[in-house]
Amino acid sequence: MAAKMMSNRTLALLAMVIILLWATQFIFSPISRYKNLKVVDAGAKVKKGMGTKSKPYKDLQYAIDKCDDGDTILVMPGEYSAEAHTFLEDLCGNCQEHRRDLQATRGFLIEGKGLNIIGTDKEKVRLITNAGYGILFLNSRGSTIANVTITGGKRDADGAATDAAIVAKFSSLTIKNCLITDNSDFIDSVIVGIAGIVGREGSNLVIMGSQIINNSWDGIALYRGAEAYITGNTIRQGRGAGIGVTWDASSIITGNTIAEYWKGIGSFGSSQVIVKNNIVHNCLGWGIIASGSSFMDACNNVVYHNGNCGMAAWGAEAHGRFSGNIIALNGWKEQWVAPRVGLQNYGGYQNFEISYNNIWGNEEGSFGGMPDLTGKKGNISCDPKFIDPEKEDFKLSVNSPCIDKGNPQISDFDGSISDIGLNYSLWVW
Repeated sequence: MAAKMMSNRTLALLAMVIILLWATQFIFSPISRYKNLKVVDAGAKVKKGMGTKSKPYKDLQYAIDKCDDGDTILVMPGEYSAEAHTFLEDLCGNCQEHRRDLQATRGFLIEGKGLNIIGTDKEKVRLITNAGYGILFLNSRGSTIANVTITGGKRDADGAATDAAIVAKFSSLTIKNCLITDNSDFIDSVIVGIAGIVGREGSNLVIMGSQIINNSWDGIALYRGAEAYITGNTIRQGRGAGIGVTWDASSIITGNTIAEYWKGIGSFGSSQVIVKNNIVHNCLGWGIIASGSSFMDACNNVVYHNGNCGMAAWGAEAHGRFSGNIIALNGWKEQWVAPRVGLQNYGGYQNFEISYNNIWGNEEGSFGGMPDLTGKKGNISCDPKFIDPEKEDFKLSVNSPCIDKGNPQISDFDGSISDIGLNYSLWVW
């Protein structure tokens, strides 16, 4: 039963990734190939300008408003500060009662059209949002934002507002090579802060090669039917979870590094996720969990030195596969959100294939709330012998016991049996 459910869910996720990978072909085109190029320069002498290289726009929101669907805005080095606008939202992205009013603020707004917003230099093009929904893509299809810094968000007082540096609603959007940082504002009376990226209401996102650092809530959060291909990102230093997928959202999460968050990667509600080839380390609570009735296929991840448990099956209806992972040295913090073990079960481990993992050196043992599977189904327990984990080098040493100890039905690029742990040949960033 569990295997059949996993197969059906996996097929659905594979169909999603084919669509998302097809979409990524449009983000690698040189800037000269984009349609109707407009230029914005914060140093322009004329406030409005014509959007040309010799007479650029000065104000980014003005440029957004002047552009048509499919246009490209080339953003020159400088600071671009948004004016915060208060608005009434009639849908709540992460509330039990979805159709309800709440008050929020937004900074830059792209509505009803798809635009390519491309900075010339990620470090030198700074978008200061001054709002809860820093850059709001609303009914925007085929947009791209790349090579910019997004910072300076301000937390909204209504805790139901899904504040983030980038919020996508009913939109399709590629986010590439952005620095999303220091959206760190929060209000003591409101638990949630400002996330890096929030995808909502059926949005389709490709998030790649970006740094999401020092924000006051989740690195990436997906709600209400959102889909995302999340690859090659660094997500560090925040509250909440590094990546959280909930309600009926779905995602493929591969090749990311998550560190110094409260929690790592989690699937919640009835979401569907593939979690492969990620590094989750030095978070305060758990590393990777599947909860609710969600499906998670978590393979070849490194889950290292997190405060409580490494991975967990968190509920009787969660299901999927945990295979080929290295789960090591977790449990250094007193129990907070979970026991201090490698793999914890809260009711549904029978719904998971648990195979070919190396679970070693965790504070209170390898397994909690379930039988010890060491020596069964390819699971082992020994020092993985990383090259230099203190410098975040989680490649295997030549004498690692994880080499050629993965699923024998899967081969590495050199033709040998797969390893337990990361497949670095798939890391492209």
